[in-house]
This record gives sequence, C-alpha cells and structure tokens, in this order.
Amino acid sequence: MASNTEKSFLDKWRENPRGFFDETLREGSDTQNWILSRNGFDSPEALRRYLSGKRRVLDAGCGNGRVTALLRRLSSPQATEIVGIDLVGADTARRNLAGEGNVRFETRDLLGDLSGLGSFDFIYSQEVLHHTADPARAFSSLCGLLAPGGEIAIYVYRSKAPAREFVDDYVREKISGLPYEEASAHCREITELGRALSESGARVKVPAVRVLGIEAGEYDVQRFVYHFFAKCYWNPQVSFQENVMINYDWYHPQNASRHTLQEVEGWFARAGLEVVQRHVDFYGITVRGWRPAG
Repeated sequence: MASNTEKSFLDKWRENPRGFFDETLREGSDTQNWILSRNGFDSPEALRRYLSGKRRVLDAGCGNGRVTALLRRLSSPQATEIVGIDLVGADTARRNLAGEGNVRFETRDLLGDLSGLGSFDFIYSQEVLHHTADPARAFSSLCGLLAPGGEIAIYVYRSKAPAREFVDDYVREKISGLPYEEASAHCREITELGRALSESGARVKVPAVRVLGIEAGEYDVQRFVYHFFAKCYWNPQVSFQENVMINYDWYHPQNASRHTLQEVEGWFARAGLEVVQRHVDFYGITVRGWRPAG
C-alpha cells in the first residue's frame, strides 16, 4: 500500500491551519524554547544575531508556516528573503503569513525537482525529513541549495527505547489507514491519557533497565511513559485540539523514520559539511552544519 503521509498532512493542515502557530511566536513558550535550545540558541535575540548575516533563508517543509513566521520576525524584511516550501502546506502558510514582507511560499516535494529556488545562506528543515520516503536523499537535495559558507539545520526523529518503538509501530499500523476523524478519535483518547498522567502530579524514581533502554533517574510519570513506552503528548500551555494534533502527527503518517546521531552525522560527512551544532534528546536529533566557503 502506498504511503498515506501526503494525505495525513493535507488533512492535518486543513483541520488545524493555525496549529502551534501562536505558541511558536510566543516568547518564553515551551514550543519556542524547544526550537531555540535544540538549535543552540539561548534566546530569540541569539537567533536574531545569527540571522543578521543571512541574505536568503529556506524553511524546507514549512507546514503551516509557524517557524517561517519566527524566522521572519527575527530577521530583517529588508535584508533577508525567506522562502518556504512544502508539499501540502504551502497554501496554508501563505495565508497565515499574508502581509509579511519579503517572504514567499512554493509547493515543492523535497524528493522532487528543487531547481529554480536559487541558493541559500541558511536552510532550516526540521520535523520533516523523517516524513519523506528517503530522508538521506531529501537531505542531499537540500544541501545542493546551500551557498558557499551556508548552513543547514535539520531535526529528525531519534530511535527510541524498544517498548516505545513497538507501541509506536503498533498504533501507527492500527490507525494509519483510517480517515482523519476516526484516527483523531483514537488520538483524542491517547491525549486524554497524557493529560491524566500529567495532572496526577506523580513522580517515579527508577533504576536503569538496559534491556528496555530505560535510563536511571526521577521522572514525572507522564514523561516516563512518554519516553520509554508510548507517546501520549500533553502540554497544558496549548489547546486540547493542538495536543491531539501532535499525537496525530506522530501516529498517523506511515512515513515516520527514526535515526541515530551516527547515521545523521554520516549524511553531513557525505555532503562535505562540517557539523557545528548537535543536540540529542529523548525525542529527536538536531544537527547543524556548514559548507566551507573554499
């Protein structure tokens, strides 16, 4: 059966056109802080300084344009052109950023023809490559758009604890063939579980269990389940529907590859890029690298 991933995201953005948009732009939010910190920036001002020397920036796999909007806010509309590309979300992003200066969107497939886009000083492609049929090839294609001295920053899903991997694949197999409303109903139940665990306020101190990939430590019980057994996302800062959207985003698309840091750094090495920033957490791998100008 062909992958359902394109339809998954088409439905996601049709039903949630402003999903996490405001949270991404709200200074101090968990969402914005996560984007900044995993990329090596300790504040919005630090990202602003980084973008100040960039003439052209690409948000590759921009979805509804939420990070595109953050990049636009923290860069100069007069000095920096922002381009967003996405297979199904470009029209939604264009509507969300209507009126913003020097920003444009195109419908493009990261595994398709990227010619005509020009070269870029900075390429941001996060939470997207793992949803393609060939993440390594998609990454290589994006690297072909890097200007000399340019940088690319990617985020992909990390390979997780074995019980978590099993449950993720089990749920995905069960719901990936369902239409949006039916799949979302299952994700609402998963979201309710995440909320119940979080609101319990319980914490648990556990030993390392190597065979299950469990790291010793003290955990909020929702985070413990989330890290090692099943994704049940819950964030009280956002709406219930936005929480459901995150769980749907994880479980419904069939293309959802997981990776290791060694594998991702191999992509950078083969592209002739030098890694300047790496961050690994329970959820994913963020790596930023640059193309030497010489």
